Amino acid sequence: MQNIFSLPPIWYTFAILSVLTLFGALGTIMSKNPVHSVIYLIVTFFSISAHYILLNAQFLAAVNIIVYAGAIMVLFLFVIMFLNMKQESDEMKNNKLITTAVITALLLGSILIIFLRRAGKEKIDGNAFTSQTGMVEVLGKSLYGEYLLPFELISILFLVAMAGAVMLAKRESGERHF
Repeated sequence: MQNIFSLPPIWYTFAILSVLTLFGALGTIMSKNPVHSVIYLIVTFFSISAHYILLNAQFLAAVNIIVYAGAIMVLFLFVIMFLNMKQESDEMKNNKLITTAVITALLLGSILIIFLRRAGKEKIDGNAFTSQTGMVEVLGKSLYGEYLLPFELISILFLVAMAGAVMLAKRESGERHF
């Protein structure tokens, strides 16, 4: 076992980001104020994006910040602001908090046990890693080369879903254009 002070600086960065991610996630599910939950979730998304940067996946980090921390969180905030939240009784809040804490502890504990058991078994090949692993060029070549057919099928699926949503929205508003 290595001395903790002889580890490379990237390990300390990973540890700090991991703690920040866990505190953001726990703050999200344990916060009583829904707006605070959204803010904790934004912190979680930014720290996950920092993990992507540590993994040399800058494109995924940028997409995570733009899509999730930007667009999705704005949508969540609008929904929360428009909802009329009813006040729950203190007993119901305490029961939900205890149940959430127990379930979270059990899930995190089981995940930790699984990872600790697998830690010594899996070997990492350092020669297989290249510095271009998470770059946009490699992602684009993989997406439009090896995975072209699934990518095109997904785009057709999204197009059909979008057309269906428009048709349903027009049908509910009383307009019928075929």
